[in-house]
This record gives sequence, structure tokens and C-alpha cells, in this order.
Amino acid sequence: MDFPKIKRDRIDLQGLGLVAHIGVPEEERAVAQRLEADITLWPLTPLAGLKEDLSRTINYYDVAVACRAEASDHPRLLIETLAEDLCRLLLKNWPLALVRVRLHKFILPDTRSVSVTLTRQPADFATAATS
Repeated sequence: MDFPKIKRDRIDLQGLGLVAHIGVPEEERAVAQRLEADITLWPLTPLAGLKEDLSRTINYYDVAVACRAEASDHPRLLIETLAEDLCRLLLKNWPLALVRVRLHKFILPDTRSVSVTLTRQPADFATAATS
């Protein structure tokens, strides 16, 4: 993937709590699990000069609500799939040049978390749609 030059301006959501039915064994998916997401958004337009106008930026509250809804929408086997679904959702609904989603799953004993990190741009999904 060729990513555009990462812009200086970004919005970070750290440790966003998500609830999902996720895991390879059916028994694991049967019970909702708490995950955490670290999300970085690179808006298409600079964050300078917003003049206190929320409509000119990315409303991170709306992003959090949408990500929580997506995570709880349906069961998944893999955190990789959920991360991809979140990237797709974010790029579809907000004017972003780039998005990075890191999901943390708290499943292994004696391990703080297992995580997966995906970085996507709008072209990644435009190509998939036309294939």
C-alpha cells in the first residue's frame, strides 16, 4: 500500500471501550468481551482555523458511538476482521485521508493484551469495491 504523506493534524481516541462477541471458539463468542480501540484519524482538511465550529472537524463523540455500534452489531471470529470493519466504517462516514485502528483483546493469561493494527486510506476500499 502506498499511503499519502501523513499530515501533521490528527485526532486520536485512546482506549475506546468496545463490547463484541468475538473469538474463534463458539464458547468464546457466546459471551460479550470488552475490547479497547486506539483510533487515529487524519482529516482531509487541516484542523487549524476551525473557529470553534464543530461542523468543520471530525466529531470524535460520533466516531466513538459509531465504532461501538459496529463492534456490537454481529459476532466475528477475528479481531482483524473487526479492525477492518472499523476502518471501512470510518472512511465511509467521515472525510479522512487515512485511519489507523489498533484493537486490544484481553484474552491470554499473563499478557496485558493481544493487538492488531491496521492502517487504511479511502483507495483501499474503492479498489476492493471494483474488483
